Amino acid sequence: MLITLLLFLVSAVTIYLACEYFVNGIEWTGHHFKLSQSATGSLLAALGTALPECIVTLTALLMGNTTAQQEIGIGAALGGPLVLATIGYGAVGLTLLLCMGRTERAIDGEVQREIGRDQRWFMGIFLVATALGLVAFTGKSWLAPLFLLVYLVYVRRELKQSDSHEVELPEPLKLAPDAVIPPVGKVLLQTLAALVVVALAAQLFVHQLESMGELFGLSPVLAALLLSPVATETPELMNVLIWVRQGKNRLALANISGAMMIQGTIPKAMMIQGTIPKAFCLLFTPWLLDGTMMASSLVTLLAVGLLWWGFRKGTMAAGRLALVGLLYLGFCGWLLVS
Repeated sequence: MLITLLLFLVSAVTIYLACEYFVNGIEWTGHHFKLSQSATGSLLAALGTALPECIVTLTALLMGNTTAQQEIGIGAALGGPLVLATIGYGAVGLTLLLCMGRTERAIDGEVQREIGRDQRWFMGIFLVATALGLVAFTGKSWLAPLFLLVYLVYVRRELKQSDSHEVELPEPLKLAPDAVIPPVGKVLLQTLAALVVVALAAQLFVHQLESMGELFGLSPVLAALLLSPVATETPELMNVLIWVRQGKNRLALANISGAMMIQGTIPKAMMIQGTIPKAFCLLFTPWLLDGTMMASSLVTLLAVGLLWWGFRKGTMAAGRLALVGLLYLGFCGWLLVS
């Protein structure tokens, strides 16, 4: 138990330090490729930090040969969006409340509209995925490529989106602190090296958290819904802490919404044959949700609905974002007593 706790703490600290280098490098990567802050956060940062969750779900689905193992894969795929929609946005609100002054807590109206549009996209996609989980029919697997197509449309929209507020250069690159504009080679080296460290540390973090789940007597499915997603979404949460503390709310919020889009459209379990994605969750499993998984989906939809309403109205404040995180605590409490 002591070794588990020690490895847990070491991996968490490693993830945070590596994320410092990652967010610094990813900002410069976006700058070199002339991407807006929104696109940098929702596409580049989200794609990188979604890697640990992809690995966990992919392993559960590809290596699992029992119904329980398939349920773990589906639970992890559902748990990721749940954690991001609740704890992810809640962490933004809480960090704003604790680290920023009253005037600095305000979220720009344009940013609220952008994130509101992302929530609307995700809500529609997740509703379809949840509905598919209620019925069994022949040919369901053929619908899997449609989710990838939707994500590609989302990427195209993000790349076309302009960002009139992006006027400041990122902070100096950590590998080249004296360079006003660091060379792209050093930028990519720092970003990719940090990403590798994040992925490895996240895997160690996941294993320690799963060991804790076994010690506390949690079933594999409960561990997949409650523990693994929190662990594998740690990179996004670390990015949030770093960017919000730097006053870069747009990047923080876009990172979460972009990660949700990835997990909502590409159900994390891809089997790679060469370089071509061959299959998704719908192809690996019957994609039928039991009562616990359905409850997880409904809580996710409730959180996203509240977020969409607040961002759409332009009334989403730090305190309201922090309160969204309570939905996850309520869901955990329901699971433990049911």
